[in-house]
Amino acid sequence: MTTVKYWQEDAACLGADPDELFAESTRQKRAKAVCGGCPVRIDCLVEALDNRIEWGVWGGMTERERRSLLRRRPGVVSWRNVLDHARRAPQQQVS
Repeated sequence: MTTVKYWQEDAACLGADPDELFAESTRQKRAKAVCGGCPVRIDCLVEALDNRIEWGVWGGMTERERRSLLRRRPGVVSWRNVLDHARRAPQQQVS
């Protein structure tokens, strides 16, 4: 039997208090700090952007930051492609 592994299983916030991740105002900085070194940060952000999740800190971005990004790029269908391209772009410039 094959076990499917989901990105959430590797999240730095796994087991964290949801009240900390869905905080308001200055407490969001603490939630964003957890995302800083998370190995699945991009996967988390893609989940939030592709599914238009309105609340909480996802992938290091607050709901306000995500709304702003979505307004600036309304035609994006897959945020995975956009974020993967952005992640590779600095590496391509250095080469």
